[in-house]
Amino acid sequence: MIQPAAVIGAGPFGLSTAAHLRARGVPVRVFGEPMVSWRDHMPSGMLLKSTPAASTLDAPQPGHTLADYCDAAGLRRLVTDEDLIPVETFTAYGEWFQQRLVPRLERVRVVSVDRATAGSGFELKLDSGELCTARAVVVATGLSGLAHLPAELASAAPDGPSPAGPLSHSSQHPDLTRFAGRELIVVGAGQSALETAVLAAEAGARVRVVARGRGSVAFGEPPWRQPRLRPESPFGRAWSLWALSYYPHPYRLLPAGLRHYLVRRVLGPLGAWWLRARFEGQVEVTEVDRIVRAETDAGRTALTVRTHAGGVRELAADHVIAATGYRVDISAMDFLGPELRTRLAVSRGAPKLGAGFVSSVPGLYFTGLPAAASYGPVMRFVCGTEFASPRLARHLEAAHRE
Repeated sequence: MIQPAAVIGAGPFGLSTAAHLRARGVPVRVFGEPMVSWRDHMPSGMLLKSTPAASTLDAPQPGHTLADYCDAAGLRRLVTDEDLIPVETFTAYGEWFQQRLVPRLERVRVVSVDRATAGSGFELKLDSGELCTARAVVVATGLSGLAHLPAELASAAPDGPSPAGPLSHSSQHPDLTRFAGRELIVVGAGQSALETAVLAAEAGARVRVVARGRGSVAFGEPPWRQPRLRPESPFGRAWSLWALSYYPHPYRLLPAGLRHYLVRRVLGPLGAWWLRARFEGQVEVTEVDRIVRAETDAGRTALTVRTHAGGVRELAADHVIAATGYRVDISAMDFLGPELRTRLAVSRGAPKLGAGFVSSVPGLYFTGLPAAASYGPVMRFVCGTEFASPRLARHLEAAHRE
């Protein structure tokens, strides 16, 4: 029997989308482990950079906010911009949301998605061996498979980044205590890099952050120093943040170069205001123009860097962590069949999406980070579910009713 819809992924965007589809009466199967990226790929002790207002999954009915979860779990309510959210609390909130609104989640992995051989729709193969078909598929796989490792660092890890090897990616470290007593280099200047460095230093590592390019290590202003005469958004008080948060509708009509630039730069590398006190005096910082190459020798990893003055120097450590973010690339979503990937219209590796988050392949939708190139930086954050989920569900329902 063909299913009207299937959602691949059970993180914030997948769960929120599935909840909206169920509320609209669209039968949907949802595949994935709930909140797996947050549970298994974020470091223990991490605090979310986002405020409580920016950390609530959108639901089709009231009673499912982060504050509602705190009430249900008997925790102190997290509601103000000064309330910090432990990753463990956020993960538990997502699981609570799932149990209440997406109770029939199927904890299996989708191995492949292809066009159905007979009729319209898609054929999904699960790691359980089951084959099922759906008229529409929503890809909500979050950060899975999208970790970015720059070419100049990849040379030090020819078999890929690994916590047991000379070089890894920040998404591979749920426990940073393994670096106690060791020298560590963290490449990056964003929240992931700075918080990884702090947690490793607090665990007993000797840590250096290497920040590349024109930027430098910087931290945001605390809530009480935010300008009061600008509109409020989940990310702070600024006209640009307000527009991108609440009015991303025309974003996909901007020139491609501008869209990709804004996704990279808006809310770009910046540490949270509360992290500064834990960072300064604990972590050494080296700002460089670029990294030329990475090499390993005798169990150490060395970075050859070009300084802003034009010179070249070498930095070495027992291990290097690349906190170099994530990059959307359809070719990395290998669960999508070759025909689908070939037919998808893309812009710099990201799917081009139309109204309702539908791709150039009718019935195939993308939400979350892969939608950022079409709908703006807000799709990188949990609060993007408020815009994306009801619109995607409405579009898919209309197509289902036709």
